[in-house]
Amino acid sequence: MKSFALLVGKAIEALVVIILATMSVLVFLNVVLRYGFNSSINVTEEVSRYMFVWLAFLGAILAFSENQHVNVTILTQKLSEKGQNILGIVTDSAMLFCCYLILDGGWQQFELNLSNLAPISGLPQGITYLAATVAGALIGVLIIARLVARIGILVKGEAK
Repeated sequence: MKSFALLVGKAIEALVVIILATMSVLVFLNVVLRYGFNSSINVTEEVSRYMFVWLAFLGAILAFSENQHVNVTILTQKLSEKGQNILGIVTDSAMLFCCYLILDGGWQQFELNLSNLAPISGLPQGITYLAATVAGALIGVLIIARLVARIGILVKGEAK
């Protein structure tokens, strides 16, 4: 299971690198064309916007998987290990519910905007909202794995 999670993580990292590199090239090329040749490629603005949204959501998945999000530990540091696990289960459950809301809302917006096409590129605007759905689902899977681990620690009595 861990090897599969590592594989998915590396695939997301590779996708983020590809998106960032493509965005950089497109924007740089457009700037050079605008200021150097008084012309531009119109589609780059729309494609870059789509890529930026996907980049933000995929980055959120990576940050969550590596536990690099903002943590406020003033209260949790003062608790015992068992208390930290119980509080972790409560907060993870709340975050799992939030992931459900993001997943559900993102999917609804995806379906609603799938028929709306971008004016220049002709790409469906629902693609933007699909990023939220993917992020909500993958972060939810990560939270479920963490919940199972924390519940396992409490059931086995390893936390003091």
